[in-house]
Amino acid sequence: MLMVTSCAIGGTLQYGYNLAIMNAPTIYIQNFVNETFRERWDVQLKNYQITLVWTCIVSIYSLGGLAGALIAGPMSITFGRKKTMLLNNIFLMLSSLLALTSRAAKSFEMIIISRVLVGINAGISMNVQPMYFGESAPKHLRGAASLSSAIFTAFGVVLGQVVGLREILGSEPCWQYLLASNAIPGLIQLLTLPWFPESPRYLLIDRGDKEACINALRRLRGCEVQRSELDEILQEQAEAKGLRPSRPWELFADRNVRWQVISIITLSSAMQLCGNDSIYFYAYYVFKESGISPDMIQYITICTGTCEFTACIICNLLIERQGRKILLMGGYVSMTGWAIVFTIALCFEVFYLLMSSSSPWMSYLSMACIFTYILSFGMGPAGVTGVLPTEIFSQTARPAAYMIAGSMMWINLFIMGMIFPFLVSELGEFCFVPFAAVCFLSALYVGLVLPETKGKTLSAIANEFHKLNYRGQDKQGLPAPQAQYQLGEVCHSTAL
Repeated sequence: MLMVTSCAIGGTLQYGYNLAIMNAPTIYIQNFVNETFRERWDVQLKNYQITLVWTCIVSIYSLGGLAGALIAGPMSITFGRKKTMLLNNIFLMLSSLLALTSRAAKSFEMIIISRVLVGINAGISMNVQPMYFGESAPKHLRGAASLSSAIFTAFGVVLGQVVGLREILGSEPCWQYLLASNAIPGLIQLLTLPWFPESPRYLLIDRGDKEACINALRRLRGCEVQRSELDEILQEQAEAKGLRPSRPWELFADRNVRWQVISIITLSSAMQLCGNDSIYFYAYYVFKESGISPDMIQYITICTGTCEFTACIICNLLIERQGRKILLMGGYVSMTGWAIVFTIALCFEVFYLLMSSSSPWMSYLSMACIFTYILSFGMGPAGVTGVLPTEIFSQTARPAAYMIAGSMMWINLFIMGMIFPFLVSELGEFCFVPFAAVCFLSALYVGLVLPETKGKTLSAIANEFHKLNYRGQDKQGLPAPQAQYQLGEVCHSTAL
């Protein structure tokens, strides 16, 4: 638990935090951009031009994340999981320095570069941290440990929203300090993470150091290593013997992992195309469209982050009891339903406006729909999606799989970040219809294709996918032991 906390504070917490802090200083940074253009070139930007520059500042974070996702695999192989997380703070500290000095230098370009660098930091964290946790946790806690990444992401969102309040750092004189405040969690990680061990699976399978693996397991478990756990890692080492780490393009050509690759591409894309993270980017636009008073929006956005944080904690309690498939499918089905209700509520609001009458309860219904939409996202897709690459790929393929999943996530986040404000303004009350379609198709895919992975060994999961990859062919299945799963007394992070 200490290792998870230390790693996640400077890891996935940064992703959520840097999503949320950009909402509070929207007007101030837009004014800063406009003043910079006027001072340099004596040009007064039009509203759509300011929106375009602001959209670039927000969305460039996603391109940095894509770059981080692409280098995360090679870094985790070369340096190991823990050292990669520590080295990742170089990008964070440079980003904070640029953000802090951008106002004095009168350069909005420094903000853009800062967002690229912090995006790289988040891209590496989002890939390496779940891998580190999944490889370090015992089988019966693998899902809960990996899901803690999503809990810290949601906590980062809430923290960013609170710090971004006008009463704290969200005011006009302090926006540069708000953008640079992400350095503090990074410093905490730099001071604490070196005291914890490297991933046991990485030590044994990638480096071949059995003694270091046993010592790492002993430190993490707080007791002598169970023979069954060590045998499972040794079995995976035997299967990977003589194989070098896979590259992303090799996974696309390998029929043995065809449906695994399709699954992570589909679900990683759906995680962003459902529009949930874009709500944090553009909460002001969404709530304004819902008829909420501008003075209340900054406080209501805190409730959105709190919803996801609460849902991720509940998901942590349920993941080892209900399984991954139920939570994923249930989350997307629920999101589809609430997106439809939200659309109906917005249509009624427009109707009342045309009739020159007001209906305050419709605004509250719209607001409730957004909260339940985010709640449904946190109950399944937010946490379970990040767990899957650890469970459905072998040690040699896992870094490449995370590179593919991370790339799809960041590409689609960039697309959503660019089109979301225009989607809201152009489609108006129908802005959530495309998201409802994405959620419905994702639920359908999970229900029809994705096998359950709860409590199964990696060999048993590989055998499940082997049947999909060679469906309709008389090919022998992979020999795999029967999945043995005992619920027992599971110690969740929330219990501690």
